[in-house]
Amino acid sequence: MSYRFEDVATVKDDLAKVDYLSDEGIAGVVYLADRLQKPILVEGPAGTGKTQLAKSVSEILGARLIRLQCYEGLDEAKALYEWNYKKQLLRIQTERNEENAEWADISDDIFSDEFLLTRPLLEAISADEPVVLLIDEVDRVEVETEALLLEILSDYQVSIPELGTIEAKQIPLVFLTSNNTRELSEALKRRCLYLHVDYPDMEREKEIVLTKVPDITENLADQVARVVRSIRQIELKKHPSVSETLDWAKTLVLLGVEKIDEKTATDTINILLKYQSDITKAVKELSTADGVTV
Repeated sequence: MSYRFEDVATVKDDLAKVDYLSDEGIAGVVYLADRLQKPILVEGPAGTGKTQLAKSVSEILGARLIRLQCYEGLDEAKALYEWNYKKQLLRIQTERNEENAEWADISDDIFSDEFLLTRPLLEAISADEPVVLLIDEVDRVEVETEALLLEILSDYQVSIPELGTIEAKQIPLVFLTSNNTRELSEALKRRCLYLHVDYPDMEREKEIVLTKVPDITENLADQVARVVRSIRQIELKKHPSVSETLDWAKTLVLLGVEKIDEKTATDTINILLKYQSDITKAVKELSTADGVTV
């Protein structure tokens, strides 16, 4: 059996080449998922790079990314497969007009690959080429819907009553992301390696800013990381995500800011925070002598 990664260091280095700055923990879980052929359940706050991890792994492997965006009400027809009923009906009408057409023959005909519409889960295991399967925000679906995932995550196969069992032609590397809005089932968790991706520490966030924001100085990137870290220590409805940190850094560069003072931080804080109550609380902290250090 051929493996995708030689060792943990290779994973970390390869991710850095596509501008995803991982730590040893992240790289280690990706390496083990490859070796053990197990999915990765990635939990953590929104905007911490969970989805981007799957995209970056897809990029470094040169593998096709297949994404299933989860939402409340997601069902088998949108996640696994459905039959092309219009096309089946046309075939039935055509064949019934022919002499001596038997229903058994018609049934065998219309329940074939020609009439099967593949959705992300079936498409991922049916693919001939390497695939990274991203099941995004799995915590948005109902507990009952998780059962759709169990057969695929355990045996990498799909059972279709009319066709039988379709086994994977290749084992995809699977990422499930969760913002932890609800507790996932034990059955689902057992099938996965667990990875918690939290907000990066200050030094790593500075590196991310330097990597992702063109023309920013090291000094300004350091200030951005320090301010964001301070704001995250305030009790807010929603703390700024890494993507919002990057948006803020790009804004400061566009405005020609070299040093973040209280006025600059206050005037642009709506880039970092998206709830008025959070903005009010953070501005108050910024204006106090013992508040956020800028």
